Amino acid sequence: MRAAILSVCGALSAASAFADPLEGKKSGAEILAESAPEDWREIPAEEMLVIELARGRVYVALSPALAPKHVAQVKKLAREGFYDGLSFYRVIDGFVAQGGDPFGEKKTKTSKKILKAEFEGPLAKGYSFNALKDVDGYAPAAGFVASLPTGFDEGSRTAWHLHCAGAFAFGREDGRDTASTEFYVALQPQRYLDRNMSVFGRVIAGMQHLQALRRVEPPQEKTDDIGETIVSIRVAADIPPSERETFEILDSARPVFADYAEARRNRPEAFFHFRPDYLDVCQLPVPVRATSKMDKPVN
Repeated sequence: MRAAILSVCGALSAASAFADPLEGKKSGAEILAESAPEDWREIPAEEMLVIELARGRVYVALSPALAPKHVAQVKKLAREGFYDGLSFYRVIDGFVAQGGDPFGEKKTKTSKKILKAEFEGPLAKGYSFNALKDVDGYAPAAGFVASLPTGFDEGSRTAWHLHCAGAFAFGREDGRDTASTEFYVALQPQRYLDRNMSVFGRVIAGMQHLQALRRVEPPQEKTDDIGETIVSIRVAADIPPSERETFEILDSARPVFADYAEARRNRPEAFFHFRPDYLDVCQLPVPVRATSKMDKPVN
């Protein structure tokens, strides 16, 4: 009898050793499905760029919380029609897709000729930094501001957006204050560029079109390949509502965002057998959903 009891106890111990500690926990998909309307924030049309390519549209959420002068600059350039007919002339596999005027010949009208660097700075009023608990190799703390990946230094009280995939920034020369018109989108995380460039937005839809761009090196001569044409870049607010999408993004200031992040840190789905108890800020896909139906949907 005693041997039988020990045998049963041993079986129970073995079973408990293999019990899933996350059993019953909600997955990220389930958390999103149960989210409330107030957990989502509409991206204002005045804070969104629409890049029109022959292959489809790319939507970029701009961030007035950081690098506000760069936000103002790109909106002026868009409203001047500066980028219309230019190209993505530098597309490096696994690095960036850079667009603008490869030979610097097009004149600006209302925008500045050069910009003072906004690599990092204080948060604009009304914005908060929502930290992840994980250690980050590039920043004292990593998390989100207005649902965009962000680094933060408590000592200086400064923040900066991160070079995760989809980061939207201006290129520059060696000097800090030499950005002007040329922009790029990170095709993969490039964290070593953090606080060396001014990131002021992120692609929220249409990233597949940028990933599919023809790979080209910067042209040296007018006869060189200058890449695929930018049909236009416009501020979404300047496009009739019936001709553009509107979007909502999961609000990083809401408790549900923290729950969603936790579900991604240790995935409770049965598929996952190894859970690292760690979350890389660039590997947290921030949920975005379209909330409108255009008269003529664009890919």
